Amino acid sequence: MVLSTVDSAGYPRARAVLLKELRADGGLVFFTNYDSDKGEELEHNPHVSLVFLWLTLERQVRIEGVVERLPTEDSDAYFATRPRESQLGAWASHQSEIVADRDTLERRFRESKEAFEGQDVPRPDYWGGYVVQPTYVEFWQGRPGRMHDRLCFERQKTDWNLVRRMP
Repeated sequence: MVLSTVDSAGYPRARAVLLKELRADGGLVFFTNYDSDKGEELEHNPHVSLVFLWLTLERQVRIEGVVERLPTEDSDAYFATRPRESQLGAWASHQSEIVADRDTLERRFRESKEAFEGQDVPRPDYWGGYVVQPTYVEFWQGRPGRMHDRLCFERQKTDWNLVRRMP
């Protein structure tokens, strides 16, 4: 999914992240480095937008909502399921940090591998999950002649209301 945030100067920023869970309450879960640009933007402004796009099907789902950090236990539980190399990579790669060269990153990875040899790799404090609680969802279906279908819903307390249908 594409996650859009807003930086401290008010500029939008978008990047792809992996949707790891869709919760029963509709929350959408992803994981990242809290100290990355994305993590700092989420702390500064919790209002986000998500996009799922299937070009060949001419379909899109756009979601707006509010993000919050997952409880530590949820982040720990997911981190424990990641491949060991990905766990070590979380220690070696400090997202959004300028790295002198590839050798520096490879050295950090080797150091992390050595530091945790023969033991489980713990989750770094600066890495964890977020859940987006949707407040608006738009389903779009492309049609010939640009006569697209669009269904838009807003969350009203505990219910979803259709707020717009197009064309």
